Amino acid sequence: MNGERRIHGRAFVDGAIKDDILVALRGPTIVDVMQIAVPPAATDRVRGLIVPGFIDIHVHGGDGADFTDGDPDANERILDFHAKHGTTAMAATTLSASRADLQKAVKAIAETAINAATGAEICGIHLEGPYINPRNAGAQNTASIRPSDIQEMTTLMSEAPRLRFMMTIAPEIDGARALIEHFRGRVLFAIGHTGGMFADAVAALEWGASHFTHLFNAMTGMHHREPGVVGAALESVNATAELIADGVHVHPAVLRIACTAMPNRIALVTDAIRATGMAEGKYKLYDYEVTVADGTARLANGTLAGSVLTMAAAVQNMVELAGIPIEKVIPMATEIPARILGVADRKGKLENGYDADVVILTEKFEMERVFAGGEEV
Repeated sequence: MNGERRIHGRAFVDGAIKDDILVALRGPTIVDVMQIAVPPAATDRVRGLIVPGFIDIHVHGGDGADFTDGDPDANERILDFHAKHGTTAMAATTLSASRADLQKAVKAIAETAINAATGAEICGIHLEGPYINPRNAGAQNTASIRPSDIQEMTTLMSEAPRLRFMMTIAPEIDGARALIEHFRGRVLFAIGHTGGMFADAVAALEWGASHFTHLFNAMTGMHHREPGVVGAALESVNATAELIADGVHVHPAVLRIACTAMPNRIALVTDAIRATGMAEGKYKLYDYEVTVADGTARLANGTLAGSVLTMAAAVQNMVELAGIPIEKVIPMATEIPARILGVADRKGKLENGYDADVVILTEKFEMERVFAGGEEV
């Protein structure tokens, strides 16, 4: 993009919604953010709300493609699709798969991260499995679940040395402690797909885990005599957690409870699968068949199988279904996931020098326009 693009209106800046904010984009960078009543000529005046681009740390696919397919061209479809719905950065997420398929997928994600010219930026890889509890697999392929393996993890990381790695792991499985302690500081470990108890999750946090994958889903819930993994998340001081705000995975009241218990530590995610953005029907989730109907994706036995959610819809749902003020919701889709992915120095805020990732919402918080790296999507 040549020259400078200026946008003026209400914007989320410095943790608050302010009127008369001018955001100037030059190439891929925000070059000015200032409050000014009368903007210069050739400025786009916005009626809705200007916010930072959304960041999704748990997204498997969309537009008919899945990152576990290991196809760079298909990966670019995912980036383009989600960019149209406000996601300007993400952690490309894989499922439990065979060693060969998982390595192929990571290699393809690394290639896409370097070569993709448009759409959302891949800032990390989230390995959701294969080191999880098969009894808490959800819609993951149980034949691909295996004990943790330091050598396999080393090989996977060597395929994408420039990207931040996240891994969902069940702390009670064989080798979990050794894996977490070995890669502590190099991999962000998330507790999930686990049948462990409160003590298991607390121990994993002590070993070096710092995050909880789709809180409440595929983990032990909280009971007043056994707090479970959910209780460990709510009681933790520094750990972060994901919420799937589609109104199905987590009840709106529980969304509110989690946000109250974990202020500034909740990241909204989609857990979107290849069916996102597609017609209802049957789709593949690695080796399983998933049926999408009435806005939900399920296996034949009724198990929820990811979602068909977008980040734009998640933000809107947190306001309309959960009743949380928009100024509390925006950081869950921007600043907090940026911090988790280690890109908070350049993403997640409308600030001078930050990446020109900008979303414009309507007055009803629906998607209106998106700029990814300064280019309008």
